[in-house]
Amino acid sequence: AVTVDALGTSCPQPVIELAKAIGRVRVGGTVTVLADDEVAAVDIPAWCWTQHHAYVGERPADHGVAYVVRRSS
Repeated sequence: AVTVDALGTSCPQPVIELAKAIGRVRVGGTVTVLADDEVAAVDIPAWCWTQHHAYVGERPADHGVAYVVRRSS
């Protein structure tokens, strides 16, 4: 599992950081993106759909939201 801190950044940076990190986990592994940009709530699930990865969900985190993505391929 990898955690990416994108707090304090705005669209599209959280997705860019996710795209960079997804290759660092094995298939089935997860990347958690910490973000406080409210657009990430739309961008991250959309990126998962277009890139064929699984959007696991989100949960509150300190100063933002933790978005969890599972690598599918």
